[in-house]
Amino acid sequence: MPISDGFAQRLLPVLQDIVASYGTPFHIYDARGIRATYRAMMAAFRGEPFRQYFAVKALPTPAVLSLLLEEGSGLDCASAVELELADRVGAAGENVVFTSNNTAMSEYRLARATGALVTFDDRSFFDRVETLPETVAFRVSPHGLAAGSHIMGDAEHTKFGVPVPELVDAYREAYRRGARRFGLHGMTCANELDVDRASRAATDVVEMAAHVADTTGLDMDYVNVGGGLGIPYRPDDKPLDFGAYAEAILAKRRECFPDAPPRILMECGRYVTGPHGVLVSSVINRSHKGREIVGLDASMSALMRPGLYGAYHHLSLPFAADRPEVEVDVVGALCENMDKFAIDRTLPDPREGDIALLHDTGAHGHAMGFTYNGRLRPAELLLTSDGEVVEIRRAENCDDYLATVRWQPTSVLNDG
Repeated sequence: MPISDGFAQRLLPVLQDIVASYGTPFHIYDARGIRATYRAMMAAFRGEPFRQYFAVKALPTPAVLSLLLEEGSGLDCASAVELELADRVGAAGENVVFTSNNTAMSEYRLARATGALVTFDDRSFFDRVETLPETVAFRVSPHGLAAGSHIMGDAEHTKFGVPVPELVDAYREAYRRGARRFGLHGMTCANELDVDRASRAATDVVEMAAHVADTTGLDMDYVNVGGGLGIPYRPDDKPLDFGAYAEAILAKRRECFPDAPPRILMECGRYVTGPHGVLVSSVINRSHKGREIVGLDASMSALMRPGLYGAYHHLSLPFAADRPEVEVDVVGALCENMDKFAIDRTLPDPREGDIALLHDTGAHGHAMGFTYNGRLRPAELLLTSDGEVVEIRRAENCDDYLATVRWQPTSVLNDG
């Protein structure tokens, strides 16, 4: 949906000057908005044992990760590179959760070396691991309400987690092999805006943790309800009531664990940063090809969600509001017909040189970028809490595109 009033009031008065001096396209993020969302999440849990771990995959940019670490957030990593990134911004030990799937042994060893909280995603990998950390968590396969997600799949078609019938035995085996602290992780939802559905999916995980604890006699140190909370991409979407979501989780924890309540962990990414970023682009072409076409200087290499699976992102021309409205397709320059940011979108009549904003790109925007067709990823800027605009990642160039090329091919076999 349109960027918040606060973000707009801070950005729009300086946007034309930024574009004139810096050019387009670029993503820009609002530090003040990111901090406010994180603080509101913490406040909703009212000082109860709770920790939010930002999902690095959503926005793996060091300046933003450092900002969140300053606020007290942990980091949720799912690969060796994300673990390395966490280390470089100063997150280590239990400030990091490693929650991966189809995990390579080298990744597991790196997670162990950093002291991260490790989540095991399947029994077969767990059985191959020679030494366990003191704290072991398993991810349970989607069950209950979460099993209805077409993104995560049901228990028969998902690649995630330990099947429910195997879960208790997995914890008993972990204890037998020396683990003494335990957690349970559940993937609960994906871009969910219905607070009742999100709450029920999370409380299903709390109930499952209680079942494991009661059946095995093991104490649960934490319950990780994952992420998956949605943001209102469309102007008529209603934001999720995070306060009600937190209260439902706390109430279920009191019910299921009256004596020794485990910590609640969460791994939100999109919910924290998504609304606090925009992709700033410029109109460079206007044509008619059976329909009205508006061409931007950004392509789906900068924001692939609309082209990849038809995701909606609000689009605006902030300095053209006084013009008559027309219906247009807004496209990039990739040699693929799916390279479209909007189809049949009503906008003030666009003109070459107009500044165009694609909203809600603070998560899974730049992070999902790619370089097909030589369309390189744009820069990332940050609007700081003090109102300064700083570059936090430069735009890619041709040297970056060719950096891994072997101009003189080298043998991959050992001599002899």
